[in-house]
Amino acid sequence: MLALAAYLIVPADAFTADKALIKENVDEVVASINNGQAATSYTADAYTPYVFIMDGHGKLIVHPHLTGEYLQEKAAPIFSALQQATINGIWVSYIWKGATKETYIRRTKNNLTVGSGN
Repeated sequence: MLALAAYLIVPADAFTADKALIKENVDEVVASINNGQAATSYTADAYTPYVFIMDGHGKLIVHPHLTGEYLQEKAAPIFSALQQATINGIWVSYIWKGATKETYIRRTKNNLTVGSGN
């Protein structure tokens, strides 16, 4: 029983660390874009987990598989959740393919949404 309890605690602690790293990565990208860095200069795989960038119309500017696609056409539940993005950042939850996902999102000064999650 104790071994099982320890096993259940480790993933929670790991996700807490992941959440801090995810927030740090997104905040870094947002700050750079707000200071003039082009969103197109980023690649999704430069971060783990990947960072995506979406314009105000739902078009993915940076994504590992959907760059140039409109998120509302490919994944409406995710697009809907991402509409909550704020300048200060927010964690959102949504169901995708039967699993609850958490994503940290922030809006840039020029209305791009930057996010990453599990």
